[in-house]
Amino acid sequence: MLPNFWENPAMSSENLQAAWDLLKEAYQYTVVGDYDMAVELYKRSLPLHHTAEAYTYLGWAYRYQGKLDEAIAECKKAIQIDPEFGNPYNDIGAYLIEKGEYDEALRWLERALHTRRYESYHFPHYNLGRAYMAKELYTKARYHFEQALKLVHDYPPAKEGLEKVRRKLQ
Repeated sequence: MLPNFWENPAMSSENLQAAWDLLKEAYQYTVVGDYDMAVELYKRSLPLHHTAEAYTYLGWAYRYQGKLDEAIAECKKAIQIDPEFGNPYNDIGAYLIEKGEYDEALRWLERALHTRRYESYHFPHYNLGRAYMAKELYTKARYHFEQALKLVHDYPPAKEGLEKVRRKLQ
C-alpha cells in the first residue's frame, strides 16, 4: 500500500507525472524486496523531478542493501528539499541506531517529532525508545515506547520494547 501523499499528487508537468509514476513503481519493488530494481527506478525518477520522497525511499532501499552511509546521505538530500518531511529524520535516526551511534540518533529522532509533514510519529518515538534502551536510560525508553503506543495502540515493536523496559526496571 502506498503512503497517502501519493494518492493524488498535484501534477503540473509531464516530468512530474513520470517521476511520480517511477517513484510509485520503485516503492512497490522496495516493498517486495527487489532492492536493486527499486534503486534503479528511484534513481531514474530523480532527474525528472527531485522529491524528498524519492531521496528518502532510495535511502530505504540502500538500507536494505546494507549501505547505511549511502542511505543516510540520501535522507539528508531529502531534508534539503523538504525540511518538514518527517520520514528522513526518523530514517537517519534508525540507521544510526543500527550503526550503534545512539547519541547522534537521538538528535535526528527528536527532529522527526517536530516536523509538520509526517503521518507516523509513532516511529520516532519507538526509535527513541530503542536508542534509550541501548543507553540503559530505561525511564526515557519507557516514556517513548508509551508515546508510540498512544499513537498506535497495537504497535507490536513498541509493546515488546515496553515489556523489555518493565523487565529491566523490576
